[in-house]
Amino acid sequence: MSTPPLASGPHGTDALRPLLDTVLDALDTGRRARGGPLPAGGPHTTAARLRTAVGDVLPDHGDPEALGTLVHALAEGAADPADPLCAAHLHCAPLAVATAADLAACALNPSLDSWDQAPAASELETLVTRALADQVFPGRSGDALVTTGGTEANHLALLLAREAHGGNTRLICGANAHHSLKRAAWLLGLPEPVIVPAPAGTLDPAALAAALHHLTGPRLVAATAGTTDAGLIDPLHDIAALCRVHGARLHIDAAYGGPLLFSDRRRHLLDGLDTAHTVALDLHKLGWQPVAAGLLAVRDTHDLTALHQRAAYLNADDDSRAGLPDLLGRSLRTTRRPDILKIAVTLKTLGRSGLGTLVDTVCERAEQLADLITAHPGFELYDRPTISTVLFRPAHADDDTVAAVRRRLLTDGRAVLGRAHQGGRLWLKATLLNPHTRPDDLAALLKLVEGHTTP
Repeated sequence: MSTPPLASGPHGTDALRPLLDTVLDALDTGRRARGGPLPAGGPHTTAARLRTAVGDVLPDHGDPEALGTLVHALAEGAADPADPLCAAHLHCAPLAVATAADLAACALNPSLDSWDQAPAASELETLVTRALADQVFPGRSGDALVTTGGTEANHLALLLAREAHGGNTRLICGANAHHSLKRAAWLLGLPEPVIVPAPAGTLDPAALAAALHHLTGPRLVAATAGTTDAGLIDPLHDIAALCRVHGARLHIDAAYGGPLLFSDRRRHLLDGLDTAHTVALDLHKLGWQPVAAGLLAVRDTHDLTALHQRAAYLNADDDSRAGLPDLLGRSLRTTRRPDILKIAVTLKTLGRSGLGTLVDTVCERAEQLADLITAHPGFELYDRPTISTVLFRPAHADDDTVAAVRRRLLTDGRAVLGRAHQGGRLWLKATLLNPHTRPDDLAALLKLVEGHTTP
């Protein structure tokens, strides 16, 4: 058997061209075989179909058709976020230009743990992260670290707070906060977090004031700009003012809502974001990037000294003194892929106005869906959307019925909706991230829900 070709080097592009045709054909045939936003039949049917396609995972002799077979099987059994009726989660359809850039990153395979593995990629990361940090903290000369998403960004934010103020730093967050914050506190050995009520879905400033008043020692308040369940934004200015009065550090989890900064019409919803010490962002949500594309923006770059590490084979002292950039302090990870390339290509291709238009489009679609629900006597709307998440339920249905409707849609493969508890009740959740969704698609979604409400 001849040696398999490599993806880079002098023959890399020639080796990739026919394989790309195979992949694209398999993606298309798999999509058509699926026929909807989700494979029909539920988990057991999907698993059986995939097992049949895969067969022996590690055969004695290789199968030259494996690439096409497995890509087809994955596409046929995929949840397709590009389908307008796939709207359950903060799971976006990636832009074609970002996906193409990610292919280049895979082929070149830089590793951002030392400069000699990623000379250009490390400089690109420096330029892009500082530009994005300037969007969050204008004029503050901040910085940003690339992460695998909001969970890692929140973990890093708590770590930086602990190192800046001591190991007994107490996390204070709303009941609406992302679960990763509480888990990060546990992983870092911090005291049990203080959970502040969020009766209307956002952190209650009066309850936060009481908690800050009664707690002593270093404290980190975590606010949310775009909750997972309803896309709500905490009162950032009020929270920041309380942090200043009580000498508490502020972290804002803007994994969902952060890209509102690109929109001239909606960036005011994030007023107060720049008062935080750290901000989590996730461009594989409202930024249309392939996973992963997270960031942690940091207002004071001195906080990043806590991440400084030495490994002689990666950043020897004499190499650093000679001017080779040190990358180990840019992450908790060692080996890192160049996720910054797809982000850079997207920013450069679309510009702030182009990204802002995409943000405005999906927010407008959410408003249109809310209008349709309000006008329909068979549905109940939770509230007007803040970003692009809409909560609704069949009128007069109990929670068991709401849950059953969602599962019927999933099993049929016709529509993908999420679920959220708000105000003591269960709601269907539509998270609209697809800028190609049309008003007719929204009406079709409601018709499907209506048709599945009665068994």
